[in-house]
Amino acid sequence: MAKILGIGNALVDIMTSLEDDILLTELKLPKGSMQLVDINTSSVVLDASAHLRRQLTAGGSASNTIYGLAMLGVDTAFIGKIGKDEYGNVYKNDLLACKIIPRLYVSDTHSGRAVAFVSTDSERTFATHLGAAIELVAEDLVPDHFSGYQYLHIEGYLVQNYLLIRRAIDLAGRYGLRVSLDLASYNVVEEHVEFLKKLIRESIDIVFANEDEARALTGKPPEEAVEEISGFCEIAVVKTGPGGSLVRRGDEFHRIGIIPASPLDTTGAGDLYASGFLFGLIRGYDLKQSGDLGALLAGNIIEVLGARMDKQRWDRIREGVRRIGGMGGETDVIQMSSG
Repeated sequence: MAKILGIGNALVDIMTSLEDDILLTELKLPKGSMQLVDINTSSVVLDASAHLRRQLTAGGSASNTIYGLAMLGVDTAFIGKIGKDEYGNVYKNDLLACKIIPRLYVSDTHSGRAVAFVSTDSERTFATHLGAAIELVAEDLVPDHFSGYQYLHIEGYLVQNYLLIRRAIDLAGRYGLRVSLDLASYNVVEEHVEFLKKLIRESIDIVFANEDEARALTGKPPEEAVEEISGFCEIAVVKTGPGGSLVRRGDEFHRIGIIPASPLDTTGAGDLYASGFLFGLIRGYDLKQSGDLGALLAGNIIEVLGARMDKQRWDRIREGVRRIGGMGGETDVIQMSSG
């Protein structure tokens, strides 16, 4: 089976369940927003929410996608940068527990952490301190880390460092890796739209975007956007939330539905969709099946707090993978992780 390497911001997700939204007002965090904060503000936020139920896991868009792939039995590794602190240890140990090879560089700066407040209506509000995560630079990347992998998955937040993302793609090209890019955030797309268009045309094989990111890139609604993006690369995926997703390769087009779910927290939904979709591709499934796998993982992750799922849920997901794969693709030699 193909091996997949991910690269992105190494952030510890501190998933925090709110009893009400009063604390958001007290901390001056607009509900539903993602606020970048300094280390002092991050500490204030953590202290103010210390009495609430928390869950700490390795996070970040690309890391979440790699996690999903690892839990489906794919050999994976992740490149990022952490600090010499408790959160850095949490991050590394979480990757190891999921059988992900940690290609982590270490900084004297605090590890990145994202305090994610989940309201009772499932809305998420983030207070994010990027810390060491954004200190990953082009010079850090080691060519040997790309050897032996067939895919490189990149999160769109890295596009803010042109040299880093170019270096990663150059190394991927040197070793013949296919490259997938998750656009990650519409405001980042807006700020770097011309660079992204050029990058996708020249270097990207697979693009994942939600409808806001797709509109920021193309100025068009989902169905027109997926057609335009597919003209830039081999495969384009536009996710439309409850509307499912649109998948296009050349003249081949599929409208993918969703699975029944009781949403608790949408953290990681797009990231885990990418896990399922990429798994389908590397197993030889067709585009429709790959999209269905994406929907399967996305529908499950929104029923739990954070971007991690327990063994029992993964067992059910793997059974779903087998059912979808039974309609075609390579199903006889799937090696699933025990989780």
